[in-house]
Amino acid sequence: MADTATVPSGLVSTIIPVYNRPKALVRAVRSVLEQTYRPIEILIVDDGSTDTTPTVLSQLAQSHPAEIRVFHQANAGPGAARERGRQAARGEFIQYLDSDDWLLPDKFALQVAALRAHPECAIAYGTSMVFDDVGTVLAAESRGTAERVDFLFPRLLVERWWHTHTPLFCRWISDAAGPWPDFRPEDWDLEARMAALNPRLIHCDATVSVQCHYPSPDRVSAGPPAAFLRDEAHLLPRLYACAVLAGVPADAPEMQHFSRWCLFTARQLDALGTPELAKPLLK
Repeated sequence: MADTATVPSGLVSTIIPVYNRPKALVRAVRSVLEQTYRPIEILIVDDGSTDTTPTVLSQLAQSHPAEIRVFHQANAGPGAARERGRQAARGEFIQYLDSDDWLLPDKFALQVAALRAHPECAIAYGTSMVFDDVGTVLAAESRGTAERVDFLFPRLLVERWWHTHTPLFCRWISDAAGPWPDFRPEDWDLEARMAALNPRLIHCDATVSVQCHYPSPDRVSAGPPAAFLRDEAHLLPRLYACAVLAGVPADAPEMQHFSRWCLFTARQLDALGTPELAKPLLK
């Protein structure tokens, strides 16, 4: 981890992985630079881009040398890119932001204030919106982000009810959860490891970020269904282990839902001719 001995108190580190999205990246970075809160740092990890993204990164770093640091790596996926940024981050607070999404100007001010006012909490979050690629609002309140939830579990057994950009993490919970995995869904897996530690959440009663939904063949959601099933086969036992560590009782409604999810996924995997992936889900 980066040496934090001389880091300003309250520093927010924003980690942005990017692959071949120069135009969207500029908007994402601008949304961080326009935060009403300071101090900030922005760590952008280029995951082996093959277009003009490296040139745009160089221009951004030159324009804001005090706030932007750029890293380059061979293409290894978003989890590995976020982990590269996490290792270099110096902040007291950690923010993750994908290159096609953006933050609203008061996000850091509101969420840092919420965490300062509630030191028993490790994660602050707010409401996230969903826009399409031409700026139309698709959802003013996305998933469960407008709801007050005290802990990630047990709801995390049912759904990932926020977006990667929705929360702001205290550094300690980020460090305690450990590294980003290199398999999908990497964010759900990481948050399950956080949830196993039962960190308290605080909602800051405001809309804080925007998810951009757009049609593109390279989106994870556009991948083949079989790939999703293989990802679930890897995630589900890990999700269950974290829920047990968090103390979710076996008779909780969410645990019962989770059991049905495992059974359904196992049947689908078996139908695909991969019983070796299905078997662990039936235990």
